Amino acid sequence: MRFSANLGFLWANRPLPDAVHAAKAAGFSAVECHWPYDTPAATLRSALTETGLPFLSLNTRRGTLARGEFGLAAVPFRQTEAQESIQEAIDYADKVGARAVHVMAGKARGSVARKTFLDNLDFATAMAEPLGITILIEPINRHDAPGYFLETTGQALQVIDEVAAPNLRLMFDCYHIGRTEGDPTTRFAALQSVIGHVQFASVPDRGPPDRGDVDYATVFAAIAALGWNTPLGAEYNPVGPTGDSLGWMTPYLQSVSPD
Repeated sequence: MRFSANLGFLWANRPLPDAVHAAKAAGFSAVECHWPYDTPAATLRSALTETGLPFLSLNTRRGTLARGEFGLAAVPFRQTEAQESIQEAIDYADKVGARAVHVMAGKARGSVARKTFLDNLDFATAMAEPLGITILIEPINRHDAPGYFLETTGQALQVIDEVAAPNLRLMFDCYHIGRTEGDPTTRFAALQSVIGHVQFASVPDRGPPDRGDVDYATVFAAIAALGWNTPLGAEYNPVGPTGDSLGWMTPYLQSVSPD
């Protein structure tokens, strides 16, 4: 089992290139980041080249934070801004060699929001496909993001089926699923054919995975047994220095092999 460091959570106090090097030193096999845009793409690409770490995914921008926005792709009457954000994310991903872009739906409800989201995903998948980039959508639990358009994997699956683009897939976050749908292992087995990336954190406090209500040793073993071999994204709050929170990873480091 291999892991990806989400640098929006782990080593978030360091410049992004330094965080990439820290992830390599800690034994991670890949990195990802929500919003890397303050770092020039060439600078990040250099750090990735130096460490040999692949960059798995990044997010579209959230929108106007002062208004509580959390993505734009499903927000009615914001299509121009949403598509500009999508284009920015895909361009950046292409420059750093990122494999996927998470298109954030935002806080919205109703049929107009749904059509807006579908139209923007059509735009995103068409733009990303020639570059070999996967578009991800992610259900986010109602406790952390009340009003977010995508709340469940069932809802996300309906969207994926309707868009019907081969490069549109599900971001399977065990933390969000654990808070809203129960056992992540059961849902992973049911949805594996549409999953594009996996993330995790303890439930319910979003801390390191060796605490909380979900037994991640069992979850990781089940995911591996189903043949999943892409690094899983560690997207958790470290609770103190990041290095002090990595004991959960020690048993897996001996089995890590290069890509």
